[in-house]
Amino acid sequence: MKKVIVPILLMLISIGILTACGKETSSNANEGLKGELTVYTAVEEELLPNYLESFEKKYPNVELNIVRDSTGIITAKLLSEGKHTKADVVWGVQASNLLKLDQQNLLQSYSPEGIEEVPGIFKDKNQESPKWVGNVVTASGITVNTVELEKMGLDVPRTYEDLTDPKYKGLIAMAHPASSGTGYLQVSTWLQMMGEEQGWKYMEDLHENVGMYTHSGSKPIQMAATGEFPISLGLVYSGVQEKQKGAPVEVHLPKEGLGWDVEANAMINKEDTESDKLAKAFLDWAISDEAMKEYHQAYGLATKHENLPTAEGFPENFEDLLYENHDLNVSAKNHTDIINTWESKFSEKAEAKK
Repeated sequence: MKKVIVPILLMLISIGILTACGKETSSNANEGLKGELTVYTAVEEELLPNYLESFEKKYPNVELNIVRDSTGIITAKLLSEGKHTKADVVWGVQASNLLKLDQQNLLQSYSPEGIEEVPGIFKDKNQESPKWVGNVVTASGITVNTVELEKMGLDVPRTYEDLTDPKYKGLIAMAHPASSGTGYLQVSTWLQMMGEEQGWKYMEDLHENVGMYTHSGSKPIQMAATGEFPISLGLVYSGVQEKQKGAPVEVHLPKEGLGWDVEANAMINKEDTESDKLAKAFLDWAISDEAMKEYHQAYGLATKHENLPTAEGFPENFEDLLYENHDLNVSAKNHTDIINTWESKFSEKAEAKK
């Protein structure tokens, strides 16, 4: 297997898969599938090798060009490129953002193999010609550095309301909703959970205690792990991962309900259909049992998880804690207005862009 990492504005990972002597052979059908496929993704960089391993084994003659960045940047790039994009497939991008792409007719209908096993809440409601299907649920919780808080003589915040206590002033980091899907899923959930008026009021109170809004969804968790900001709002998966690495952190799941979205996949609607066969093979693989096992272990809740054990570090009732009335279509429809309002109120504490 050959992997070349090319640093550009978006990280381009060109993965060429070669068949080595003595390597287990694939089926004739899979060996016959060959060519080049460009995949735009927001999957975390460190997860890509494990995720793609089973695809590489199944399709040894397919070369993947993986363009990876945050959900917000990937979505903006696709909207800017339109029908002239080089992307064939979008993989692991939050569904609320895929819905924005669909509004611009940038997604093509396709029912990947196994889609019927994915619960309706985690896929396109149009069952006859679905445009997208989810592979893993991403949820936001509170990750805290217990050592740093103990040094300060502070209790651990466990609820959203706790985070507005003045004693935490300047100690909180969370992701910027305009550049991070993680940040947006949290903001969107608060507005739906609390209502528009109370939701914005809550964020104004929270803002008093926020030290920084980062452009990366995982950075607040990393900052909590190092103690730079001992309290963070971010993906539960990131907090669990830092704890497993040995960081002095705890992950708390607010009783009010977790902000969530679903990382999803779709086929790009473009005039050039040369890569359609490869794109469909990739989308079939992306919700296969092999892929789902990796998603589930990383994030704690794959969309097909009935036969999978509870992922290490995650609570058994994780799915029950998701805010049940979160509407992804509402989230997508109101995205521009929400971002504009949020930036007018809170962008003064945004992390400086490099």
